[in-house]
Amino acid sequence: MTETVKLRSRSGVEKRRPSMFWLLAALILPLWSLMVRYRFTRDSKLPSKGPFILAPNHYSEIDPIAMGAAVWHLGRVPRFMAKASLFRVPVFGAMLRKSGQIPVERDGGSRSADRQNPMGAASQLITQESGVIVYPEGSLTRDPDLWPMRGKSGAVRLALESGIPLIPVAHWGTQRLMPRYGKSIKPFPRKTIEVAVGDPIDLSKFEGKPLDQKTINAATSLLMDEITKLLAGLRGETPPPERWDPSKHQQNETGRF
Repeated sequence: MTETVKLRSRSGVEKRRPSMFWLLAALILPLWSLMVRYRFTRDSKLPSKGPFILAPNHYSEIDPIAMGAAVWHLGRVPRFMAKASLFRVPVFGAMLRKSGQIPVERDGGSRSADRQNPMGAASQLITQESGVIVYPEGSLTRDPDLWPMRGKSGAVRLALESGIPLIPVAHWGTQRLMPRYGKSIKPFPRKTIEVAVGDPIDLSKFEGKPLDQKTINAATSLLMDEITKLLAGLRGETPPPERWDPSKHQQNETGRF
């Protein structure tokens, strides 16, 4: 089992810059810290500056808060991609814009337009030298034992089209705070969330190749392999030999784990 340690919350240029995140951190982190403690692998780190794409595993509805707080502890500001329609919601939309979240138009567009969306997000990331958290599975894993399932193309396509570093990350422990498909949080006793941040994925072998389905699938499989390895280290367990594929299995999503 991979050794994890408690790390002091790291400073960073983004964190020192006045922003909506100061308010969010002041409101959320004290309460969150009463429920959660973090332990990181010793080599867990994020780039101190510049854009990055962080790709974590996903098995609880509360994962985004857990990963956002982890990114803040590592010295960077957490951002997510969100449906563009949410940015039009009064007050909430303003908060999304002020906190630098990335709008992505998902509805009503052609496949060609959908492929252009990641580059719009990439342009914003590069201009602002910011990072974004993208869940490559797209939804909570359907794997019965909470291992990563087959990935979707979003994170990989964004990285391949932009050249922005793609960083795999795994975490373990949020299922004890809120089980998969759970409707309530179990705050006590305080839960430990372990986090392992890997090195950026080496995508050099895909350079110069057409971004067809074969290339995207191969790169996505590589990403999911790295996330699974990190998670296996945290859990001290051997992952299943075959990744869960929702198209080949049927899962009762009303069950609780």
